[in-house]
Amino acid sequence: MAVATLTIDLAALVENWRALDAKSASNVETAAVVKADGYGCDAGRVSAALSKAGAKTFFVAAAEEGIAVRKNTPNDTTIYVFSGGCMGDHDILKANNLVPLLNSPEQVQEYAAEDSPFGIQLDSGMNRLGLEPHEFNALRDQIIAAEPEILMSHLACADEPDHPMNTQQRSAFKAMTDGLTIPKSLAATGGTLLGPDYHFDLTRPGVGLYGGFPFTDAAPVVRVSIPVIQTRTVEVGEAVGYAAFWQAKRTSKVATIAAGYADGLIRQMGNHTNDHRVNLFAGDTPCPLIGRVSMDMITVDITDLDQTPTHLDILCDHQTVDDLANAAGTIGYEILTSLGGRYNRVYEGG
Repeated sequence: MAVATLTIDLAALVENWRALDAKSASNVETAAVVKADGYGCDAGRVSAALSKAGAKTFFVAAAEEGIAVRKNTPNDTTIYVFSGGCMGDHDILKANNLVPLLNSPEQVQEYAAEDSPFGIQLDSGMNRLGLEPHEFNALRDQIIAAEPEILMSHLACADEPDHPMNTQQRSAFKAMTDGLTIPKSLAATGGTLLGPDYHFDLTRPGVGLYGGFPFTDAAPVVRVSIPVIQTRTVEVGEAVGYAAFWQAKRTSKVATIAAGYADGLIRQMGNHTNDHRVNLFAGDTPCPLIGRVSMDMITVDITDLDQTPTHLDILCDHQTVDDLANAAGTIGYEILTSLGGRYNRVYEGG
């Protein structure tokens, strides 16, 4: 069976990084988050392209993820690890010159005595990772003396600009870090868009680089084109797909295309019970997804096309990762990071 093509536009990725960089003052560094294999786009290629564009600092979730970034960026690139100095990570961190972001008093005690580079994560209200205010205050003098490379926290509701948690967390972060000359970071993509009060010394956009919400001005980075493997005529009243979920109300031409939920095209997007319908596109012409999304195949109504296409696009200029996410009842992050290994991957602009 033919496989779908996943095209990743590295030039668009760089364009998005530069656009987000322009949102902050010239004395604020713009880093890049490339965890989850560069949000499914290949961390090595993504970090190489962004490094050539001027990015000097990258963030990954786990020490193992930092290896590909180190191999594809200059030696003086800073690579932070969100999960910190977890047990068993020391050799990977040192071998690849990765900087852990410490999250607990126990990690601080261990790393402060080692004369190894580290940063500190502070919990400003998300209650996920980082030192809580009382823990930081108890270790403040020891931490300052050890000269961490960064103090950072993470906003829980930055994609909702009016959410009161944003100002609460900013105030909590400022209360812990005011007066310290250590570089500070609070803003990911959403925080970057909240404005200069959230920028501090370094912003670290993630999903916005890859074309995702809340950066609504982002250039599309990911495209998915799926080959048509069979067509058939379906008469009025006949059903298509599992559970006989879709029935023809007119004589219809139906195309079966070669991708499904095994390729990260989440089954729920074929539910059709909400207001977010998914189309496939033949050029600029939308063709409705019909029936259930199955493991390897999707069925599409192409009745209104003048001719049978060789392929149909599900991610393109007309339909974003967030459009698919809305249809599936999820978020663009999940769509991006779920795109599987079966695609024929094509990289442009890098």
